[in-house]
Amino acid sequence: MRSHAKHPALIVGAPYGGVKEQGPCVYANELAQRGFVVLTFDQVHMGESGGEPRNISSPDLFAESFSAAVDYLGVKVPCVDRERIGAIGICGSGGFALSAAQVDVRIKAVATTSMYDITDVRGMFGDNPDMLEDMKRQLAEHRWADFEAGKQEYVPSFPGEPYPSVEALPETDPLTNEWQRFCAVPRGHHPNALGGFTMTSNLAMLNFPALAYITEIAPRPILFVVGDRAHSRAFSEKAYAAAAEPKELFVVDDAEHIDLYDRTDRIPFDKLEAFFKESLK
Repeated sequence: MRSHAKHPALIVGAPYGGVKEQGPCVYANELAQRGFVVLTFDQVHMGESGGEPRNISSPDLFAESFSAAVDYLGVKVPCVDRERIGAIGICGSGGFALSAAQVDVRIKAVATTSMYDITDVRGMFGDNPDMLEDMKRQLAEHRWADFEAGKQEYVPSFPGEPYPSVEALPETDPLTNEWQRFCAVPRGHHPNALGGFTMTSNLAMLNFPALAYITEIAPRPILFVVGDRAHSRAFSEKAYAAAAEPKELFVVDDAEHIDLYDRTDRIPFDKLEAFFKESLK
């Protein structure tokens, strides 16, 4: 007999610059077994999604992708209860999922893991306005070069073919090494996700802060999940402080930023399941 039951649904967004195969599929596989309909996607201009030119980063478009996923689930998937849809954002998608939820009240609950607010570029510069001004000038002038060339410059961060092992990676700074330990080796390498975006993409990030209205997500709940050793921990803590109740900051022991992409022994699936089953009941 065919079941007509309606199920809660989750949308899982990829790490910034990544694709659905780099983490979201791990979440989808596990959470589908726990009773959720799960949709993952490549961001617009990325991977197998459309959009020209390729590799553009836009806070507006990236938040819109979450709402487009809600559209699809609520109309095209009959087994989904459209009143019980939540979102999970990994890394940079955490900021975009929250941004979408600020205005799209159909998203009933949001969880972020290893969250980055990519639009907080000014926060990354701290008290150095001169560096910020130099960055603006360089990127603005680069628009002329792109226009003259007839295309936007894109320089990949990772090789087309992965290094065979972590031990084979070139010497770099600790942060670059962490990205390479996921994206540049077989663990997380994908030909559709070679890192970075077009050179001038950061101009849009400077102009459109993603979390300006985070308090408007309430009374819908937010769960911030972060590793205790994550270099990005401050982003989750800052967003948690700014958000209104109900909210929770959940710290995973012995976990760095990339561990919450794909390590099933670190991703707190029991916590995520309990959060969404309570929030979407």
